[in-house]
Amino acid sequence: YWRYFVDTVGYPNVLPHFPFSLISLSLSPSYHQTLDTKDLKVSKVTANGQAAKFTLGPKHSFMGTPLEITLPFDLSRGQHVIVEVTYETAPNASALQWLTPEQTAGKKHPYLFSQCQATHCRSMVPCQDTPAMKHTYYAQVSVPKELVAVMSAVRDGEEPDPQDSSRAIYHFRQPVPMPSYLIAIVVGALESREIGPRSRVWSEKELVDKAAYEFSETETMLKTAEGLAGPYVWGQYDILVLPPSFPYGGMENPCLTYATPTLLAGDRSLSNVIAHEISHSWTGNLVTNKTWEHFWLNEGHTVYLERMIGRSMESEQFRQFKAMGGWKELQESVNTFGANNPLTNLVPNLNEVDLDEAFSSVPYEKGFALLYHLEELMGGPEVFMGFVKSYIQLFSYSSITTEEWKHYLFTYFKNKVDILNKVDWNAWMHTPGMPPVKPQYDTTMADACIALCKRWTKEGDLGNFSEGDVKTLSTHQLIEFLSLLLQQEPLPLSHVKRMQEVYQLNAFNNAEIRFRWLRLCVKSKWEDAVPMALKMATEQGRMKFTRPLFKEVYNFDKYREEAVRVFIAHRAAMHPVTANLVSKDLKVDNDKST
Repeated sequence: YWRYFVDTVGYPNVLPHFPFSLISLSLSPSYHQTLDTKDLKVSKVTANGQAAKFTLGPKHSFMGTPLEITLPFDLSRGQHVIVEVTYETAPNASALQWLTPEQTAGKKHPYLFSQCQATHCRSMVPCQDTPAMKHTYYAQVSVPKELVAVMSAVRDGEEPDPQDSSRAIYHFRQPVPMPSYLIAIVVGALESREIGPRSRVWSEKELVDKAAYEFSETETMLKTAEGLAGPYVWGQYDILVLPPSFPYGGMENPCLTYATPTLLAGDRSLSNVIAHEISHSWTGNLVTNKTWEHFWLNEGHTVYLERMIGRSMESEQFRQFKAMGGWKELQESVNTFGANNPLTNLVPNLNEVDLDEAFSSVPYEKGFALLYHLEELMGGPEVFMGFVKSYIQLFSYSSITTEEWKHYLFTYFKNKVDILNKVDWNAWMHTPGMPPVKPQYDTTMADACIALCKRWTKEGDLGNFSEGDVKTLSTHQLIEFLSLLLQQEPLPLSHVKRMQEVYQLNAFNNAEIRFRWLRLCVKSKWEDAVPMALKMATEQGRMKFTRPLFKEVYNFDKYREEAVRVFIAHRAAMHPVTANLVSKDLKVDNDKST
């Protein structure tokens, strides 16, 4: 298990005493234990209460420093050892973002959140920071009593801190084994609302009611997922809406899904993100990739399950429509990395690769495309979902590789091995670029989007467009229409100005629509859109939006310096992962910009 005592006072020199305990270590015959660390200041190590020798090895540029511990006694078979490490995290720990009151919605209290995936947990906790290792944990968190702590675990009560009457201690337990990247902690002025029999939504009070409305379908999604994949084993399923700097759409921390505030569109149209994170409760959290080369096992299956939830709650046409959108996202990732870049392999070689820089939609959408292709070959969604459910049951609580997945696929479909043998596995798994097979998706829901896109790229008379063109389109279809236009050559400036005139797209607050619309405008060199694009890039920090918006402005030669200036001005308020990657996108020297 793990034991935490977290102190949020003393910003930025935080976590002054953050002891760590781990029971039942896997120890080598020489009684050495190696733990991953990154920028941790280790002051003491004990084993069963006795002082233990420890050394910190050479520092790697992004993987951190090994902590080598030598036990002070001989071991006997079956003996349990409690190793306790006393240390401090660094103010710039890559897993942690410490927000000042000004960076929060309430403007009164500081805020802390962690984001450990893929290999950042080592900057918060000395651990075996690999998805191959799973553990349970319990925690005690001491915080100022006006703040609330939540973790990726079941809440297990709270009490006044006996050592300080101005503080409270929150207790947590996670009885289901999980990898280190799923450890999460959040401390802030949080409130919650019940949204289901096993779910609450958490956020600052300014957003909590809006979030409760947006995520009111959570229990329906959970029940739908259970019908597809089997029982939900984690007990509680809470959602926490983070401050705007959170770099991802969501994060599947057990018992506490993170969600970006950019999902609060007011129309529940972006709930597929929650369907995705719910799906991770089975594919990713229960069955986990053994190493990050096999990340597609987490994400490809999760996208498949997410879209099966959409199929159950909406329609098969809706699933097909979302799959088409995913194919375009995959094409964009391949274009960004380059069609010959080995990072676009489904199973890439990640030796000496910074995983943050390798992150893309490839494991998500190339993985889904393979599973959809196999679904078609094996007999349709019901047949293939039977395999997915069986795969989850077999490999629950373990971490696996692509070869183990493939071996079970051939075992499950033993009567169809001749068909499986015809799949070009090397092209799918180990070849860069787009997949070898392009699925033929049902275009029913996309036809109106495709037709409107063609009109804007072919029609000469701009007077033929009217607000009625988009009146019948759903939010999902409007997003698809703009996505299609982004795949074309930039529209003439006259066209985007006319589009604003008739469709009033500047007035849309839905983040997915606004993001695509502003990119479209900047690509067409509409100067009025540049400040709006930079505003969206900095008022929230979701990398899906922030990085492309900065890049579009940077590629507009006249405003390249402005993009760099705005980034440097806002860098300190950004999440460390976001700031690092945007600095590389804009070719900004990290040292000079801090």
